[in-house]
Amino acid sequence: MRRRRFLAAGLGVAACVAGCGDRSAVRVAGAYEIHAAGEQWVRVAEAFTRTARGAGYPVGGAGPVSTLTLIGLPALAAAELNAAESPLHGVTPLARLAGEVEVVLVAQNSRFTAFDAFGARLRADPAGTPLAGGPQGTPDHLLFGLIAQGLGADTRQVNYTGYPGADEAAGALLAGRADAATGPLAGWRPYIDRGWVRVLAVSCADRFPGLDAPSLLESGVRVDFANWCAAVGPGDMPAAARDAAVGMCEEVAGSPGWRQACREGGWTPIPLGGDRFAAWAASETRRTRAVLRDLGLLGSGKGTT
Repeated sequence: MRRRRFLAAGLGVAACVAGCGDRSAVRVAGAYEIHAAGEQWVRVAEAFTRTARGAGYPVGGAGPVSTLTLIGLPALAAAELNAAESPLHGVTPLARLAGEVEVVLVAQNSRFTAFDAFGARLRADPAGTPLAGGPQGTPDHLLFGLIAQGLGADTRQVNYTGYPGADEAAGALLAGRADAATGPLAGWRPYIDRGWVRVLAVSCADRFPGLDAPSLLESGVRVDFANWCAAVGPGDMPAAARDAAVGMCEEVAGSPGWRQACREGGWTPIPLGGDRFAAWAASETRRTRAVLRDLGLLGSGKGTT
C-alpha cells in the first residue's frame, strides 16, 4: 500500500513554562494552566481544570505557573504518519487521565451473531471483510489493525474505509457496504440505543457497565485499547515541579469528582502516573508504530525505538 500523508494541524504541544517547589508549595504559591493540544481534548481539559480546582489546587489563578498540556493517541499516530516529532518527545510525561472506550459493531441483521464469528471471517479473509470507522490512521483504524494482529490475520490485507465521523460510518454499515465498524462508544450510543446496531465487543480490558458485550480479551484477542489522553509538562521541568504535578494529576484523576466528570463527558478514567506512565507511553508508541507499519501506512525504514 502506498504510504499516505496525513496532516496533523493543531496537534503540536504548546510551549510550557515550568514552576518549582514541592507539592505543598505548589498548592499555596503556584498555579497550573491546563491546555489541550488538539480540539478533541478541550472538554477533557476543562473538566480536569474544574475537578482540580474542586480538590483545592490553584488552576488558572495568579502566581508562578506550571503549564500542563493534554495530548493523546491521535496526535501520536499523526506524528508517526507524517514522520514528525512525537508529541511525547521533549516533554515531561506526567499522567494518563482518561480515554474513550471503543466498540466493534455490526448491523442489527448481520450474520455475525457474536465476535467469534466475525473474528473467524476476518482471520480467513481480511480483504473480503469490509470494515468502517474514522479516517485512516486514527484510533478506529488502529483498533482494527490490532484486532487483526491478535487474530493472526494478514494485517496488510485489512479492507478498511475511513469516514469523517460515526454518522457516515453508520451509513456504510447499515447500507451493507461494511461488515463491521468500530468507533468510540459515546459516538455510537444513538445507534446502539435505537437497536440499529449490535456491539460485538468492547476494547477495554473488562466488560463495560451497562453494555451486554464481551471485552476483546474475553473474546480471545489480547488487546486492551482506548483513545487515551494524558498530561505532559515542559521538557525542562524541574524534578520538584514534576513530582508536584504528578501528585496533583494522580490525586485528581483518582478522585470521585473525576469519575463523575468522566461519566458526564462520556470518557473512562484510566489513571496512571509518574514513571509507570512514562514506561507505558514508550510501550504505546512502539505498539502504535508497529500496527501502522503492519497496516501498510508506514515504511519499513521508520525507527524502532
